[in-house]
Amino acid sequence: MRKTFSVFLTLFLLAGAPLNANPVERACMTSGRDAASPSLCSCIGDAARATLSYREQRQAARLFDDPDEAEDLRMSDNRRDEAFWERYQAFGETAQAMCS
Repeated sequence: MRKTFSVFLTLFLLAGAPLNANPVERACMTSGRDAASPSLCSCIGDAARATLSYREQRQAARLFDDPDEAEDLRMSDNRRDEAFWERYQAFGETAQAMCS
């Protein structure tokens, strides 16, 4: 579980999104990483669209700006947070499978 998150985080942080992209793709493109790739960010955005609602995509994009929030969500006992975290993990697995 933690490895999947780490792999996705690495993929996300190594990438770069046009203004009409979804929130995850935009966050990827604006990550400022030297290895940013429009094709990788587009792929990660496609994985987000396939697995997360638009609201969840916005929440996922925020997690990469605030790793502490991601950890808080992961550790939360709140049923809503737990449900989001499960979908977020599925997103990470999908992104890894689609974009590796």
